[in-house]
Amino acid sequence: MNRDISFLERLLDAPGPSGFEVRAARVWREEAETFASEVRVDVSGNSFATVNPGGHPRVMLAGHIDEIGLQVTHVDEDGFLYVDQIGGWDPQVLVGQRVLVLGRDGDVPGVIGKKAIHLMQAEERRKSSRVNQLWVDVGAEDRDAVVALGVRVGDPMVISQGMVRLAGELIASRAIDDRIGAFVVLEAIRILERESSELLASATAVATVQEEIGYQGGGARPSAYALKPDIALVVDVTFSTDVPDIDKKEVGEHSLGGGPVLSRGSAAHNNVFEMLAEVADLEGIPHTIQASPRATRTDADGIHLTRSGVPTGLISVPNRYMHSPNEVVNLDDLFHTAQLIAAFIRRLNPEVDFTPR
Repeated sequence: MNRDISFLERLLDAPGPSGFEVRAARVWREEAETFASEVRVDVSGNSFATVNPGGHPRVMLAGHIDEIGLQVTHVDEDGFLYVDQIGGWDPQVLVGQRVLVLGRDGDVPGVIGKKAIHLMQAEERRKSSRVNQLWVDVGAEDRDAVVALGVRVGDPMVISQGMVRLAGELIASRAIDDRIGAFVVLEAIRILERESSELLASATAVATVQEEIGYQGGGARPSAYALKPDIALVVDVTFSTDVPDIDKKEVGEHSLGGGPVLSRGSAAHNNVFEMLAEVADLEGIPHTIQASPRATRTDADGIHLTRSGVPTGLISVPNRYMHSPNEVVNLDDLFHTAQLIAAFIRRLNPEVDFTPR
């Protein structure tokens, strides 16, 4: 299928690690401004785009726009940068990568260095790399040269890896988790805007910040508090189990192209789940179900207990190679998820009540 995904590519390629999401969020808002009724950003960096602002009930659609990355912790006298993780990296995927340091005066390219295998003892070769054993080389001859490049302690960095199209409808990017969630919620309200004259509900897409490091709810918590939503839908990624060595008994059976994954349990309100499943069936949208007996580890955890409680649904997109420089998803799943959300909101009216009876 020939889709225009130029906005998705711009969004995925814009650097935006947790706590430093400004550039990616700006790309998202610029696109939202082409069709949404209201677009704004709050003091935390969460971006909002609303259609049918006077409607009821109020629906919050959350997808976090931050990505995992690295942060400079020390610059030594020889000009080498030492780093720590922003979010949950597997250090093995960092070895040999190119990076972009988001410096004060612009992006500075660098490479991740490690002791050459020829110089390692046999025991060292058998051990996994740790982040504190790696460094970033920007080509500077000493610390003063690093400073001259505009690089300081605390500067974030991302893997220097752009989106690529694979065979069929598959794409790969370092920022799939969860830039595609921010993309999907905006696409959902884009669909709704075309039929806003018949829409009863108000829908606000939120590109939330700091989810990857938001152990107390990240940007989802203050944005939900401010919006006072009657219902919330969260879009994130989950493990695609159509690759070797995955235990389907642990995480279920979810494949690329298999459609959105509907969560049950924990922060996912059961009545919202049932309505999502019903709408998916009525619309002929393929989907699977995932059990979430404990925390979902998504923005849903920061939203569902806000104020007096928000009935929250969690919809996930199957993702291969999570938290690596080459996460892979199927475009069909993204657009099916947006269509499901739009169809769900289309069926809402002011009398809807998700209170368990």
